[in-house]
Amino acid sequence: MKRLLFSFPENETLTKKLSDRSGLKIGKAEFGRFPDGESKFRIDEELTETEIYVVCSLDRPDTKIVPLLFFCETARSLGAEKIHLIAPYLCYMRQDKVFHPGEGISSRYFASLISRYVDSVLTIDPHLHRIHDLEDIFSVKATTLHATRLFADYIRKNVKNPILIGPDNESSQWVGEVAKESDSPFTILEKNRKGDRDVEVSVPQIETYRNHTPVLIDDIVSTGKTLLKTIAHLKNAGMQTPICLCVHGIFADNSYQELIESGANPIITTNTIDHVSNRIDISVLIAENLF
Repeated sequence: MKRLLFSFPENETLTKKLSDRSGLKIGKAEFGRFPDGESKFRIDEELTETEIYVVCSLDRPDTKIVPLLFFCETARSLGAEKIHLIAPYLCYMRQDKVFHPGEGISSRYFASLISRYVDSVLTIDPHLHRIHDLEDIFSVKATTLHATRLFADYIRKNVKNPILIGPDNESSQWVGEVAKESDSPFTILEKNRKGDRDVEVSVPQIETYRNHTPVLIDDIVSTGKTLLKTIAHLKNAGMQTPICLCVHGIFADNSYQELIESGANPIITTNTIDHVSNRIDISVLIAENLF
């Protein structure tokens, strides 16, 4: 069966790297919008008896989901037999329980929706807390890959005498794996979150690591408030300038510039979301796990 890659806008660079690593040809498709804001596209490929891989990172998802679903429907109508969604960043995973009366569980609703249109989903380090496996909410094959190996490689090659710092207790196993693979010590922030943009943090036993290079590790940087508070705390404690390693760089509002101005140097993300901070390429993970 013929196999093709397709790239949504903003994912062309990653898709080209994935094509080079996997040997899959990139299919031709044109994307645009009508004057009223509705999306349009055209698939310029013969898809009869074809298996396709659609690369669409779902940051800022509400402008992407409808085009993605329509793309999948169109591909089916043109004869595609299997459709695999490669979503390096997977949205709507935060709301995994009813936190307040009147709310819904959007992670389950989203997974149910996507499962109707694709045969599988592959993603990198989704923001899971109470959901232990994506296949608990998706009704199709759902694969989670982890950037721990890539983070460890970067630390080994570029950071002298590191101390890895994780954002919360739920990250301890993940950060611990990076620490183990990079042969580095690690600690976990003690965090008191008062709201989406109001976080108090402290670093346990910070005096023990005063001569180390702090490496702040997180899965997502959105508002950046946790990182900003941590950087300020490290400065006040006389620590070295921290390095920030993050899988998904959303950088809401002016958060990237605020992090730069805070003294974080450098700020490094993977290329799950296209951004100037991308320095770690996750195409190798995806190419190794295509099915």
